[in-house]
Amino acid sequence: MRRLRRGGQGRYSTLMIDLPPYGHLLQLRSEETGEGGVRLVMPFHDDVVGRPMYLHGGAIAGLLEIAAFETLRRAVGDEGVTLKPITVTVDFMLGGRDRDTFAEAIVERLGSNIANVEAFAWQKDRRTPIASARMNFLLDRR
Repeated sequence: MRRLRRGGQGRYSTLMIDLPPYGHLLQLRSEETGEGGVRLVMPFHDDVVGRPMYLHGGAIAGLLEIAAFETLRRAVGDEGVTLKPITVTVDFMLGGRDRDTFAEAIVERLGSNIANVEAFAWQKDRRTPIASARMNFLLDRR
């Protein structure tokens, strides 16, 4: 169930989405973007630390994966389609530091059986990503 919560900051509103258990461990929160998309925010805390003062790569990859799933779920709609990942490729570009990390995804191709999604994570500046992911999904339309 998706509910929009009132009182967001700036041009983004806080959005309640159903998160998997790993998303709760990462303490993710979501924001509605002005374009109708979703932005996930992962705060820096003890459960996401890799080496001192840096994010663990698995936490970054999890953030990217959840952003890709939610973006694709919105694109497919509530048709009863099951999203099954086929491949996941994550590229780490910079070490994530001890601050909030943001992620958004783009559906590059949405076919009848396959979807391709690209996700990006950044911290201070969206133009300087710390990681990106490409995911291919099988769309099971039972």
